[in-house]
Amino acid sequence: MNTMEILEGFDSITLGEMDAVKLLNRQDVKFVFHHNLLPEILEKLKINYRVLSIEGNLFSQYETRYFDTPDLKMFIQHHNGKMNRHKVRFREYLDTGLTYFEIKFKTNKGRTIKDRVKLTDRNFTIQGELENLLRKKTGFLPAMLQEAIHVRYNRITLVQKNLMERLTFDIELNYSKEGITEGFPELVIAEVKQDRSSRSPFTLIMQDHYISALSISKYCLGIACLAKNVKSNNFKPKLLHVKKLCNSNP
Repeated sequence: MNTMEILEGFDSITLGEMDAVKLLNRQDVKFVFHHNLLPEILEKLKINYRVLSIEGNLFSQYETRYFDTPDLKMFIQHHNGKMNRHKVRFREYLDTGLTYFEIKFKTNKGRTIKDRVKLTDRNFTIQGELENLLRKKTGFLPAMLQEAIHVRYNRITLVQKNLMERLTFDIELNYSKEGITEGFPELVIAEVKQDRSSRSPFTLIMQDHYISALSISKYCLGIACLAKNVKSNNFKPKLLHVKKLCNSNP
């Protein structure tokens, strides 16, 4: 069976029901693998997870605009391994028509904390309430930032039946920056999101497939691919791993 047929066999969960597992302060663990493995992996998850359904749609379309300084200070901080770092972005949930301004903070304890403000229009300008949040959380001013990269992908969201975990699969990843594009249609980035670390049915399946966790940022992957004259040596092994994985055929 293909991915859609398998997802249709899951119990479903609505956005309203999923509010119980927002996890804006959480621990994240990521894995990457070839798209050809996705149906087999999803089949093994049916017993423990429900799939998010939005008006019958089991795939959600995302568009994200990341902002950074002209010299990509936030990217460089991540590249250099600095903890207590930020990501600043506008995220559009195309299936629901919602758009949020979001600030992600990675603590030195390995937790991810997300603050966000829902927008009433698609004006991607950091002003008013957004400016206040930016100043308070990051110390940056709007004039210091500009759009760094535009990211598009589709997401499958699963929720563990006990509501203790959210599991996402990002597929059909595509980047654009200054008229240049790069895509990874064969790549799946899976992310386990939990309030506190606990045994996950999904991570056990990853172990069975000999797939190890990989710390990877969609933002940094895109910048490493498309940005010119920026330090990215520390990301090259991951970029090479992703490209090799995409060229494989498990």
